[in-house]
Amino acid sequence: MNHAKNLASIALATLIVTGCAGYSSSSTKAPATEADYNSALTDAKSALKKAENAHYIWRDSGKILKKSAKAAKAGDFETATKLALKAKRQGEMAVTQAEQQKNAGPII
Repeated sequence: MNHAKNLASIALATLIVTGCAGYSSSSTKAPATEADYNSALTDAKSALKKAENAHYIWRDSGKILKKSAKAAKAGDFETATKLALKAKRQGEMAVTQAEQQKNAGPII
């Protein structure tokens, strides 16, 4: 009986170790460049323009884009790119929300 438990434990440990061996927790992604930021900024501005045209732009999207520009001016393109992408997502979600709620009205 003990041998069966030991073998099961060894098998489980082997599965865990081999499963984790293929998983890399450290990312080797290169840091964002000015070109990455400019691309993200263009996409963000486009998404926010669509949200504005739908009359559904979110309150903080413009603030996030300003923080992004400030980070880029300081040379922190990693932060600037992340913020620009966040603003883009907000623009896209605002357009989706506008479409979903275009027929919203009071419940009668």
